[in-house]
Amino acid sequence: MREPDDLTWGPPWMRGRDQWAHQDAPPIARYVLAFVVALIQLGGSVGAAHGQPDRRSLDGLAVVLLLVAPLAITVLRRFPVQTMAAIAAATTAYLARGYPYGPVFLGLAIGLVATVVRGHRLVAWLGAAAVLAGDALGRLAFDTARWSWQAQGGLLAWTLVVLAAAEVLRSWRERAATFRQAARETRLRQAGEERLRIAQELHDVVAHHMSLINVQAGVALHLADRKPEQVEPALLAIRDASKEALTELRSLIEVLRLDGAPAPRSPVANLAGLDDIVERSGHAGLQVTKTVTGQPRPLPAAAELAAYRIVQEAITNIVRHAHATRAAVTLDYGDDRLSVTIEDSGNGGAGLAKLVQGNGISGMQERARALGGELRVLAAPGGGIRVEADLPTGSPR
Repeated sequence: MREPDDLTWGPPWMRGRDQWAHQDAPPIARYVLAFVVALIQLGGSVGAAHGQPDRRSLDGLAVVLLLVAPLAITVLRRFPVQTMAAIAAATTAYLARGYPYGPVFLGLAIGLVATVVRGHRLVAWLGAAAVLAGDALGRLAFDTARWSWQAQGGLLAWTLVVLAAAEVLRSWRERAATFRQAARETRLRQAGEERLRIAQELHDVVAHHMSLINVQAGVALHLADRKPEQVEPALLAIRDASKEALTELRSLIEVLRLDGAPAPRSPVANLAGLDDIVERSGHAGLQVTKTVTGQPRPLPAAAELAAYRIVQEAITNIVRHAHATRAAVTLDYGDDRLSVTIEDSGNGGAGLAKLVQGNGISGMQERARALGGELRVLAAPGGGIRVEADLPTGSPR
């Protein structure tokens, strides 16, 4: 999977074109570009001079001025402002001297675009203005360069087109950077949500199974001397609970694998697994009954997982804190909702007002809210605690 700041990510027109925004181009690439620009400007200007007899002939100074832009390109990325100033000054002097028009504008165009894209817009526009002023000065100062509104207007139009193209490119790069930043923030948010989900799963799995193991271990120790024949069932319950806990933990850990790793080897917890919770709770001395009303049907995986974990966490709290002997789990299938109720016969209802809301209750409420439902913790008529969850499931399939 690509990282949010992957250089191939972003608008199609920017893919693969924004690498120089993050690192300098290789030296060989800069030198090759400078060499090509130098050839074009020198060779093209010599050819252009033959077609412009009214312009000043090329001399040593003209050659020097034509080479300024190619040389400046080699340090353009490191010193954009100084480089643009040097290119603009050389081009201005070239035009002010009345030398022939031609490829001299190639280096200027590269400098303008690079400077605007890197954010030094004022420098680019001032450089373009200086070049236009130098051309006008050259036409007025030398008899060989007759004034021409058409030529002056053409140079102005060309300059504006180059600057407009540079502004468009700068806008595209800013949009690409915005897209990358948005992708990075989305990725971080999704990673945070995934960490929270995995933390909830780990809490529910570990708390439930460790609670059952703790209770069974206490029973085994208590009966070791008095009723040794009852120790074996308790140890078997510990073995089964620990085995299932390890299986679920392995499945959760595999979620953290990189792309291409094998899929989890056990299915996602669902309501079909409630019978195992009922059976294991019986080994821990808690008699749990399950009642189903309405028309049972397959539900979305998220709804089944949330319902399963809510029941699991509620039973865990009963085993650990309620001192109850009985608990009742009711699943009521509605047209577009699933109502889950867990009620125990303990003594927690009287102290409900002082109940400290820990990770278990918070986790159950977050699971319900994530589906657009709600969860309530109430006092049960028999003195215990009643947990009610209302989970949207969509229309029946």
